[in-house]
Order: sequence, then C-alpha cells, then structure tokens
Amino acid sequence: MAGAFVTVAKVDDIPVGAFKPVEVKGRRLLVCHTDSGFYVVDDTCTHDDGSLADGFLDGNAIECPRHGARFDVATGKVVCLPAAVGIISYPVRVEGDEVTVSLS
Repeated sequence: MAGAFVTVAKVDDIPVGAFKPVEVKGRRLLVCHTDSGFYVVDDTCTHDDGSLADGFLDGNAIECPRHGARFDVATGKVVCLPAAVGIISYPVRVEGDEVTVSLS
C-alpha cells in the first residue's frame, strides 16, 4: 500500500541525542531522536557509501565517521563536505509510543 507507515522503534528506545540503526524492506536506515523530534534517514554516506551508524549525532546533524561528511537528518541536505549529495530523509510519524516511517 503506497504511503503506508511501518513501525521502526518505540519512543522510549531512543533518547534525545541518540539514534538506532534498523533495516526495513532491505533498506539500512537510522532512526534519529533530536530536540526537535524523530527523523529517519538512509544509513549510507553519499561520499563513500560507508555506514553512518558508527558516526555521531550533533543536534540535527549526523556525521559520517569515515571522512567527516555531515547531513541534516530533518532534510537530508549536506551540511559539511566532503559529501556533495544529500541523503534521503523519510516521512516520520509518532503514533502513541511507536515511531513509524513511510518509505514511499
């Protein structure tokens, strides 16, 4: 069903300032919890295809551990080189105690 939301985490599983790697329909994703809410992004740096899951979250920016590229988790836009292409940021809803994402 197009636009369907899938549960990826419980609200209490991820404290503010943290993230959790998950796999949904064959996609590696990160569920990020910032002061402004929950966001779900691809877990792949567009600079060198490395995982962002070993990086760190600073405010709304996730930093790749390999070369320091940073992405805004709310928009997916690049905020620090060497990446030149953003990552995908997916629509998220919090429904009760569940964090859900739409991959379409």
